[in-house]
Amino acid sequence: MYDYLIVGSGLMGATFAHLATKAGKKCLVVERRSHTGGNVHCEEIEGINVHQYGAHILHTGNKEVWDFVNRIAPCNRYTNCPVANYEGKLYNLPFNMNTFYQMWGVTTPAQAQAKIEEQRAEALSKLNGREPQNLEEQALTLVGRDIYERLIKGYTEKQWGRACTELPAFIIKRLPVRLVFDNNYFNDPYQGIPIGGYNRLIDGLLEGIEVRTNVDFLAHRDELASLAPRIMYTGPIDAYFQYRLGHLAYRTVRFETEVLDMANYQGNAVVNYTERQIPWTRIIEHKHFEMFGPQVESNPKTVISREFSTEWTPGMEPYYPVNDETNSRLLAQYQELAQAEPNVIFAGRLAEYRYYDMAPTIERAMQLWAAESK
Repeated sequence: MYDYLIVGSGLMGATFAHLATKAGKKCLVVERRSHTGGNVHCEEIEGINVHQYGAHILHTGNKEVWDFVNRIAPCNRYTNCPVANYEGKLYNLPFNMNTFYQMWGVTTPAQAQAKIEEQRAEALSKLNGREPQNLEEQALTLVGRDIYERLIKGYTEKQWGRACTELPAFIIKRLPVRLVFDNNYFNDPYQGIPIGGYNRLIDGLLEGIEVRTNVDFLAHRDELASLAPRIMYTGPIDAYFQYRLGHLAYRTVRFETEVLDMANYQGNAVVNYTERQIPWTRIIEHKHFEMFGPQVESNPKTVISREFSTEWTPGMEPYYPVNDETNSRLLAQYQELAQAEPNVIFAGRLAEYRYYDMAPTIERAMQLWAAESK
């Protein structure tokens, strides 16, 4: 009945379905949730597109991906410039001259560099020639104690649910330091958010394609798999194999979303809370993703979401893979099982057990379709 059965309507599944359909293939997309779009889905509240599963910002250096998205849903000019709140004092991110002025009062790149090198030298001296053994030691050798203590330590410990001294050093391989007054978080030349929210992008990708929501593929596997000779599966790889080797681990995120009777709560889309004592990692004020200047005040209400990073347990929504030795070994075993399923394409964040930003997800879907269409 179909050429492709696509399990999951997030960016991976929706992009692949769109490309296959344009090439004349017949696709069926099944989605276990009540809505399409996966984690980029937005819910409109008080005229504001709320990123229901956390902030998503499209950024890329790949013009092909950028043009592809904009043909379907033109993007605005949003630039990600997060702010860190440590004990009530605000610091610009990423680490740049604004950050260093706020932290030390330095006003020139030479002064900032000297301060960082002084603190790095102290950390390197304590290692006495050995390699950093944990995230704390690694971070101290990269940026020194002040930046680590105020802007990295507490946030990272909340994010991972354990002390920085218990986390592997490779998690922070590098920490970009910019000796310019530039708060733009991403280096990519293309950055923005679809005008009207991500639902417009997903709806455009899935236009003309049969989509069935509230359908759990794993609960109806035999019936659904019989409908197409090829399957793209974007769900958890361990779930596909009924957890026969055990569960892969994740971190997950809980959100507390609140409508406020004010036009502007924090003046920025993203504010990170970097002290350990505050339980949430950041607050998102959703209107700032799409409303700028006078538009902000034109809506007398705003919507904020507090994000809490927590340990994942089965039944919760999986977010971030835990890239340690145990999970890497388990993933390799599941990938070996996947090789025995030649009619199934395992693709995306959950099926590949790796973190994907949005643009690389779209790029990966393009690559997979190119391989299919040869």
